[in-house]
Amino acid sequence: MYPEDPYAGVDESDWLEVTRQLVDEYPLALPALREVVLDSWSRILTTKIGGELQIGDEYKPSPQMMGNFLHNMIPIVLERNHPSEWRKDDSRDEKDLIYLPDSRFDTEIKTSSSNRIFANRSYAQPSAPGSKDKSGYYLAINFEAFKHTRTPKITMIRLGWLSHRDWIPQTAATGQAAHLAPITYQTKFISAM
Repeated sequence: MYPEDPYAGVDESDWLEVTRQLVDEYPLALPALREVVLDSWSRILTTKIGGELQIGDEYKPSPQMMGNFLHNMIPIVLERNHPSEWRKDDSRDEKDLIYLPDSRFDTEIKTSSSNRIFANRSYAQPSAPGSKDKSGYYLAINFEAFKHTRTPKITMIRLGWLSHRDWIPQTAATGQAAHLAPITYQTKFISAM
């Protein structure tokens, strides 16, 4: 875990360079990360529910369901390929993808069928003691929804480092979502695809 935000005190014009350094430190190179995401997506699209309902044919899950499948499949694929290095989270207090040798590389996975990603409003607040740290590495994956195509594709894979200060909560009192500013996508993520 980083003791503080690596962007703290860094001019916005230098954020991309900080991001490049953070991504270079990450234990998986971007091509390997892309391969894991695409392999996970392929596995989902060839899955049959109940041994009969083929995803994409008889069953076209919602974007939220496809994101949930992907969110769970990536850590499982990584854990099977690298059991001494990666594992899936065991509780809500852990990030989605755990890197066993060094927890500062634990990663949150965010997926969306738009070209952005979203989080719960709570991500825009500092982490409470004993809860999941919201600052750190994020794997952002965007994909097509079934309504646009019979065989949806992954459209973007990005890796970056965010803090709770990067998340912007909805302004409505009843709003439960948080989003990111355009500058965050441009300077705090590196594309793997």
